[in-house]
Amino acid sequence: MTSLSDRVTVRMPGSTSNCGAGFDTLGLALQVYNHIRVTRTGKGIEGATEAERRGQKMVEATAQLFFQAAARAPFGFSYEISGDVPPARGLGSSVTVIGGILGALNVLCGEPLTRDHLVGLASDLEGHPDNASAGILGGFCVARSDPRSNRYLGVIRIPISDELIFVVCSPSVEVVTKESRGALPDKLPYFDAVKSINSATYLVAALATRNYAALRHAVADFMHEPYRLPRIPGGRDAIDAGMGSGALAGWLSGSGSSVLCVARKGDERRIGDAMQAAFAAAGIPSEVRALHPDNDGLVIE
Repeated sequence: MTSLSDRVTVRMPGSTSNCGAGFDTLGLALQVYNHIRVTRTGKGIEGATEAERRGQKMVEATAQLFFQAAARAPFGFSYEISGDVPPARGLGSSVTVIGGILGALNVLCGEPLTRDHLVGLASDLEGHPDNASAGILGGFCVARSDPRSNRYLGVIRIPISDELIFVVCSPSVEVVTKESRGALPDKLPYFDAVKSINSATYLVAALATRNYAALRHAVADFMHEPYRLPRIPGGRDAIDAGMGSGALAGWLSGSGSSVLCVARKGDERRIGDAMQAAFAAAGIPSEVRALHPDNDGLVIE
C-alpha cells in the first residue's frame, strides 16, 4: 500500500509566451490546467498510459536534473497526466509536465529547492524561461537570461487583474516549437528589431501599471510572427478579426498554432466568434477558450 507521503499531485497552469515581441522573455499564466500525479515506486520511471510514455524521455531528463540540483538520491516513480492544456498549441503544455514533475519531486524530497530554482531548472530543459516562469510562478512574468550563456538569471512577476480575459483560438493544426524555430531567420533588419523592442517594452509598462486601455493596438511583432504566422492558415486573419471585434491586443501564442486576443469582460464571446470564423474561412476547424489570468502558478493539491 502506498502511503500518502509517497504520492503528490501538482496543478500546473498553461501559459502564453512571447506576448508579441517579447521573444523568449515574456510569459503569462492562464486558467487552463494540467494535473500531474507522481507516486514513489521501487525502481524506474513509468507513465500510466501510452501517450504519457511517449513523453517519458522528457520526464526522465527532468528527474535527472532535479536529483542533481537537489543533491538527493534518485528514486523510481510513476506519473499520470490529466487536464485541459492541449499539446503543440502554443499554451505551454510541455512546461506543465516539466514543472509538475519538478514540483512533485521537490515535495517528495522535503522541498529542498525554491520555486525560483525550479524555474531555472525548467528553463534549462526548455531552452528559454518564458513559459517556465509563468507556469511555475503564475502571473505575467518578465524573465532575464544571461546574454552569453542564455542561462536563467531571474524574473519580475506582475499579477494580472481578472478584468482582462484572454481569448485563445486553437486551430486543428499542431506546431512543435523546435520545428517552428527552424522558420526563424539568422538575421533581422535593424529597424525591425527597434520596432519590436518598442512594442515589447510598452506592453510590459501597460500591464505593470494596469493601464489596460493602453494595450489597444500596442502589440506589433517583427521578431517571429512574420515568419511563423504564414505557416498557420487563417492565423493572421483570426488575430485581425479579433482586433476588429473589439480586442485590445492580439498575438501568436508561443510558436502556435493558437492565436490569442486580449479582451475586456463581456467582449469575449464576440471576439471568439470572429476569430473562429476567420479560421473557418480558411477551411480550418478551431476551438475557442476564454481564459482568465492565473496568478498562482504551481499548486500542490
